[in-house]
Amino acid sequence: MQRLALLGSTGSIGRQALDVARCNPASVQVVALAAHRNVELLVAQALEFGAKAVAVGDEELRTHPALAQLPAEVTVCFGAAAVEALCALEDVDVVLNALVGAAGLRASYSALRLGRRLALANKESLVVGGDLIMPLATPQTLLPVDSEHSAIYQCLVGESAGEVSRLWLTASGGPFRGWSRTQLAHIGATEALAHPTWQMGPKISIDSATLMNKGLEAIEAHHLFACDYCDIRIVVHPQSCIHSMVEYRDGSVKAHLGATDMRIPIQYALSYPQRWDAPLEPLDFTRLGQLSFEAPDLETFGALRLALEAGKTGGTAPAALNAANEVAVQAFLSGACHFLDIERVVGEVLAGHTSAPVTSLEQLEEVDAQARRAAHSLL
Repeated sequence: MQRLALLGSTGSIGRQALDVARCNPASVQVVALAAHRNVELLVAQALEFGAKAVAVGDEELRTHPALAQLPAEVTVCFGAAAVEALCALEDVDVVLNALVGAAGLRASYSALRLGRRLALANKESLVVGGDLIMPLATPQTLLPVDSEHSAIYQCLVGESAGEVSRLWLTASGGPFRGWSRTQLAHIGATEALAHPTWQMGPKISIDSATLMNKGLEAIEAHHLFACDYCDIRIVVHPQSCIHSMVEYRDGSVKAHLGATDMRIPIQYALSYPQRWDAPLEPLDFTRLGQLSFEAPDLETFGALRLALEAGKTGGTAPAALNAANEVAVQAFLSGACHFLDIERVVGEVLAGHTSAPVTSLEQLEEVDAQARRAAHSLL
């Protein structure tokens, strides 16, 4: 039985994780849940799964009327520190971190420091703080939930890291694959949120549209698999059937294929080293059609180029990149800037940032705050 603390339970990954728990009641016990603002859904989830503790990230919601529905024995706490504190509960075995953005870094750090298994869906933990997170992790305690990194992880099982030649990260290309910059200049949030193959939250959907998401995933892969950036290749694969590949020194390539459904990598992160029954209908290869591949367009989608450059620079550069991107994406979603302004803002913040070696969580939080201020001043 895996006793689970689910951080970000009301988001896309969180809701799908609870689907996995519903399908596996003898294997997953939901002990604690955390959300930022969606108190109504959080309470409904806690009541359904019998969670013993809930945390609400937004402290201004302390008096939300839905909280009165919870039994008296359920512990309710508020604020970012309260969300992080769920990792320390004695009856938690696994922390699934599905928080959005850099806010998930401290929770990931705490989970690993306390010896919990970390099922990581918060890619920013490694993008921003990989230099601090990875020394605490082992392949058994840190299980990636991103479909691409879960695919690579599974392709590496039973293999020697020294025999890996390259990692291939697949990208759908997003909703604007093949578009020109002139076309991108005139799109709105509704178009950018319409991902062709995956159902995701708004932040990651916009990151997919700019291809920033693939750059963040390259940084994440660099940390997770101790792979140089020159050995990480990105290939656009619109069908999203191959989730990623590992190429070995003898020329062999292992590819992980499957349905475009996040419940599969979520479940693997919870079941490892076992495999539970599939949470959905299996993929029918006779109906799949063709698989196609192409190189990413780094000129049109400059956000990907910026992310790769920040990753290669290392140190605090990825933290500045991530913070500026979070601010610019939120501005675009609210109608405060244009689509290409996301790339512009991130590029200008990075140009003004002097990278330094990562030394502490506090240092990264200060870099994050400075980059956010700079991004806001550019909007």
